[in-house]
Amino acid sequence: MSDEVVTPPSNSPASTPTTPPSATPWWLSANDLQPPVQNNRASGITIRLALVMTLLAGGVGAIVDRTLSMHNSNLVSTRSTVQRAPDSIAGIAARVSPSVVSIDAQTSSGGDTGSGFFIQSDGTILTNNHVVEGALTSGGSITVNLTNGKSYPATVIGRDGSYDLAVIKIDVTDAPALQLGDSDKIQVGDPVIAIGSPLGLAGTVTSGIISAKNRAVTSGGGNGESSFINALQTDAAINPGNSGGPLVDNNGAVIGVNSAIASLGSSFSSQSGSIGLGFAIPINQAKKTAEQLIKTGKATYPLMGISVDSTFAGPGARIANTPNAILPGGPAARAGLRVGDIITEIDGISIGNADELIVAIRSHNIGDRVTIHYLRGATTKTAVVTLVAKK
Repeated sequence: MSDEVVTPPSNSPASTPTTPPSATPWWLSANDLQPPVQNNRASGITIRLALVMTLLAGGVGAIVDRTLSMHNSNLVSTRSTVQRAPDSIAGIAARVSPSVVSIDAQTSSGGDTGSGFFIQSDGTILTNNHVVEGALTSGGSITVNLTNGKSYPATVIGRDGSYDLAVIKIDVTDAPALQLGDSDKIQVGDPVIAIGSPLGLAGTVTSGIISAKNRAVTSGGGNGESSFINALQTDAAINPGNSGGPLVDNNGAVIGVNSAIASLGSSFSSQSGSIGLGFAIPINQAKKTAEQLIKTGKATYPLMGISVDSTFAGPGARIANTPNAILPGGPAARAGLRVGDIITEIDGISIGNADELIVAIRSHNIGDRVTIHYLRGATTKTAVVTLVAKK
């Protein structure tokens, strides 16, 4: 485990349109409106070409006979086009890609490239906090690039480092907002597609499956604040620049926001790109946070009112033996927890370490009642804790 490092990765053919040009959506590019290329090669063949083909295919002595026989024959070329089902990777990519944007966040010392996608038709875009954080804190600029080649300056509506999410907006109307799915219903093995701008290559599509659910992923933010994600794991290739892009199911609905990758440690190699271990914020969590950011410009998260001992290796998460490790009057205090207690389970989910405890708590809603099991010495105890909002 010490060699696995989780890091943020930021830094069918179209048919001829039947509507008049004035009715064409503004977010489509000219390439999206081109008819499929047909094979228009002539079906006949000349005697000279027949001679060349004969020389390539057989001996010189057969030239005359083979030329005469081919003079009256035709080569058959097909004019059919490939039909792609709407739920194929190509069909889903064609529908979803116009809704995915590339984000350039310029800072005083350089810039970051990430991805995002429209969640409202008024130009509201969801992305990762670490994509825009540097530009915002350094007084830089944020530019959104669409698939049709157009670019727009963006403003930040709100961002939250604890969940690594941000909402930005550009001045457009009738943007092609994506449908949001239900990440709770996704199952291990379900096919998924990731779309974004890895290494600045906008519109890149990769596919894979859901490899695991409820992965406790912790990643550091640019200002030292850590994000705790109860992540979906996928083997769809995700690389730097995919951050903030959508992970969609086989209906084209967003089920996650691509946010982090695992890379090999120095004892293995210097590889920092995709090794088939990508992580996405479940869309159910992202949607709740985005709604808070749109409404108030900030988001909050649930807590149980304790500080945990980060040096405790587990199993379990130990309440730190420090002053104010248990918030006076907070949920844990009211439930009777004490410093030194080791929390081993929350709502039937085993807790292996402090990060897993934080992720498990933040995957709940404010006001949820959770059942915890904990060790006090050699005794196992149970308590019910009502989660409150961080102030």
